[in-house]
Amino acid sequence: MALFANQMASSTALTRPLRIGLIVGETSGAILALGMVKQILALQPNCEIEGIGSAALNELGMRSLFDMSELSVMGLVEVIKHLPRLLHIRKSIVKHFLDNPPDVFIGVDAPDFNLRVEIALKAAGIPTVHYVSPTVWAWREKRIHKIAKATNLVMGILPFEQQIYDKHDIPFKFVGHTMADDVPLIVDQKKARKLLDLGQEITDNTPILALLPGSRAREIDSLLAIFLETFAKLKEKEPDLRAVIPAVNEARMQQIKQTLSENIHKHHIYVSKKPARDVMIAANVVLLASGTAALEAMLCKRPMVVAYIMPSITYMVMKRMYKPDYFALPNILANEQLVPEYLQEDVNASNLASELNRVWRQDPAITCAMIDKFMSIHKSLKCNADVESAKAVLGLTSYAVNAGSSLQEHS
Repeated sequence: MALFANQMASSTALTRPLRIGLIVGETSGAILALGMVKQILALQPNCEIEGIGSAALNELGMRSLFDMSELSVMGLVEVIKHLPRLLHIRKSIVKHFLDNPPDVFIGVDAPDFNLRVEIALKAAGIPTVHYVSPTVWAWREKRIHKIAKATNLVMGILPFEQQIYDKHDIPFKFVGHTMADDVPLIVDQKKARKLLDLGQEITDNTPILALLPGSRAREIDSLLAIFLETFAKLKEKEPDLRAVIPAVNEARMQQIKQTLSENIHKHHIYVSKKPARDVMIAANVVLLASGTAALEAMLCKRPMVVAYIMPSITYMVMKRMYKPDYFALPNILANEQLVPEYLQEDVNASNLASELNRVWRQDPAITCAMIDKFMSIHKSLKCNADVESAKAVLGLTSYAVNAGSSLQEHS
């Protein structure tokens, strides 16, 4: 009788829609979530997803209860400024999922927001997954205990994280990075330039500098003017040099254009709505704000210089608490200074132009060695992340019984 009841419960679970709670905090996390969700939907078309997501996730049928941009705040000052609204959103989200329990909840990155949500939901018996390990290896290591309390599974994108979670006996799965799967090991620069469609002035031989000053308004405010001055310095030696700036959305497009209109170094610069990846592949060298873009530039096999300016208070705190020797992702993955990186007052046009020239033009041996190591790291991250993450999520639900063979078909 008990066996029959269990079979009936399982049958009911598999005929009703799979309910997934999902919260994505920013653009980089949305890229990971999108690939994972596509694989889940390929297996379970009868699926309901709601929470907070990107426009692309909403187009797949996700129902967003709040706009993702409201969570895209960084630094102590910005978080404090938006704290009342963030607390309201978190309280509302937790209440919604407690009243309407999903079969599984996935928090993608944004640990300061998502872990609190996960703690409440896990305590209520809802399976929880955190996608992208918080940087416990870099700072605030004691968060590992909070992570254990919050999650049934952590899915990581960096290979060295496994040993940290094994040490604390916390369920963890390294899934690789979806961008490493999407970006070819050998990229096609000519094709990328055609996709950008910048006009007849840009030929296959035109030197191009990709400028990526960040995806947030504060980042562009702090970095773009310096990046433009850097471009001007490079043009003194490379008069044919052109720059392309990808805009992540319409708001950033308008902000970039406004900054350009007020800047003396605005000539021979193109602003593009094309994906940053296409811009980087089309370019010869990249100057960018630290973050996921540095990982993507590495996967595109482009020499780069990484820079970042954070609020002074945030920097003072991070300087005391941050443990690694590097902050750029390629350097963290390589465990050596593979690419030049600059912070705070060291972010100036003289430093940036000098380093860009060195990694691009001055020493071909340095450039070749850098690209070889980029290739090695790329291969280590190429693990079919979308499929692996989908399998891991479904493994926490009753829908896992159907997951095996179908997932392999979509790999």
